[in-house]
Amino acid sequence: MYAYTDFDRQFVRARAAQFRDQLVRNLKGKLGDDEFRPLRLQNGWYVQRHAPMLRVAVPYGELNSAQLRQLARIAREHDQGYGHFTTRQNLQFNWIPLTQAADVMDKLAAVDMHGIQTSGNCIRNITTDALAGIAADEQIDPRPYCEVLRQWSTLHPEFAFLPRKFKIAVTGASEDRAAIAWHDIGLKLLRNVAGEVGFQVLVGGGMGRTPVIGSVISEFVPWQQILVFIEAIVRVYNRFGRRDNAYKARIKILVRAEGKKFFDAVSAEFRQILEDDVEGGAHLIPQAEYDRVAASFVRPAGIKPVTLAIAAAGDDTDRPLAYSRWLERNVHAHQVSGYRAVTLSLKRAGQPPGDTTADQMDQAAALSDGFSLGELRVTHDQNLLLPWVRETDLPALWKAARAAGFATPNIGLLTDMINCPGGDFCALANARSIPVAAAITERFHDLDAVYDIGDIDLHISGCINSCGHHHSGHIGILGVDKDGSEWYQVTLAGSDGSTLSGPAVAGKVIGPSFAADEVPDVIEALIDTYRAKRTSGERFIDTVRRIGLTPFKAAADAQRTATAAASAHHAIAA
Repeated sequence: MYAYTDFDRQFVRARAAQFRDQLVRNLKGKLGDDEFRPLRLQNGWYVQRHAPMLRVAVPYGELNSAQLRQLARIAREHDQGYGHFTTRQNLQFNWIPLTQAADVMDKLAAVDMHGIQTSGNCIRNITTDALAGIAADEQIDPRPYCEVLRQWSTLHPEFAFLPRKFKIAVTGASEDRAAIAWHDIGLKLLRNVAGEVGFQVLVGGGMGRTPVIGSVISEFVPWQQILVFIEAIVRVYNRFGRRDNAYKARIKILVRAEGKKFFDAVSAEFRQILEDDVEGGAHLIPQAEYDRVAASFVRPAGIKPVTLAIAAAGDDTDRPLAYSRWLERNVHAHQVSGYRAVTLSLKRAGQPPGDTTADQMDQAAALSDGFSLGELRVTHDQNLLLPWVRETDLPALWKAARAAGFATPNIGLLTDMINCPGGDFCALANARSIPVAAAITERFHDLDAVYDIGDIDLHISGCINSCGHHHSGHIGILGVDKDGSEWYQVTLAGSDGSTLSGPAVAGKVIGPSFAADEVPDVIEALIDTYRAKRTSGERFIDTVRRIGLTPFKAAADAQRTATAAASAHHAIAA
């Protein structure tokens, strides 16, 4: 993990002190709410439907156990005992009184954390693969570059007031687990024919009201020049992006409208920055600075390759089925022989996806101390991951994780769904997403049935802002408003760009929206259609692509008709 320097630590603590002064002045009426609003947003503080919401930055998803314990402490002392991990690898608190906000910022700063640039029209949290630095298919570790990007973009004066929020994702592996094509800028680390390291750069991706897949703007930018190239992109966006309409202000709209003109403008800006670099003002990354940052991402002391087979809880003949399934679903290949990465599932009945109680945070921290050198990762799918687990420790970890409720072997399955907080918390939401997720989880509670269904991405968003990434789900659910009532639109065949899902693409709507109580029946109808139509070993997404949407749309429509008939029958009987 990146180790804060004295400067980093002083900066974050000074920022917390600055925020305390601003908050005190606001509470005393000396700083108006309109003046205070941009100041609190720059520190991650929103005002949501019921209370303030704080978004805590977790840069590229890396946490240590001390930080997670501090988050647990904040949940107990200032919130209602829990937090919510997001698809951008951050943590949100939804019930902290604004009067306690400065105390919370001090507690975060004490463990090298903050909420800077987790909101507002700026470059947000840089995200990457949760397996960064340990993935078996990784060519280049993206974390040093993520950290350089984070430091460079934080409080950059030119990028503090962009037309809209701006998101960057980075991957260095063959498998794209960072969904780079769905971001304003997506970066793929690679080597050219000469063996030099650089980036393929995508631009103009995004979800929301208008889902767009990013386009390749450069096949190779040398790593030393990547900040300059990003600066050129954001300068052009800052200059020409729309500011008159929030729904048309994202860079994806500008790229789609201007096409080659946008690409040419970026190329010209890039060349101009480099040509004007007579006094060393261009943000080239010096080798010494890269080396300084990269030193934080070497393998921890004591991590050495060993030749061992995965330890079993009993031999192959008497190994518990639950343990075998956990090995299959929650345990991942590692680039260091003798080690595995292990996902702690946060998806459990009675708890919204991504939500984690203070006690659960403490338990996860204890597991990381005992089995992963005190390090954790937040995944894009709203789970936690232990990156440094010895194969010989897997049986003991499974037992401990099972006792704490983290060992549900459902990673990548239907109940491992992505879900935003929705209308229960968010002032922007059109509909609640948490009850829909709960109803689907209850409907598919049988783990044997979920295993039979196999790999499937189910994503739920409470509004068109797409915080639940419904566009990229094999099945997507979007909450919509119809005359003041909550309804849900269903999409099929979306992809995040991973090998499992295929090239990034937005799902297709399969018909009119459904009432909340119809959604579990519709999902079941879609799954039943898949089971009836699949070939041996065929995954849901592959079946949908092979036979098309028509059979699934017919099944959903038939379910709607059956539900309406049943409702009419009950009404007549009553």
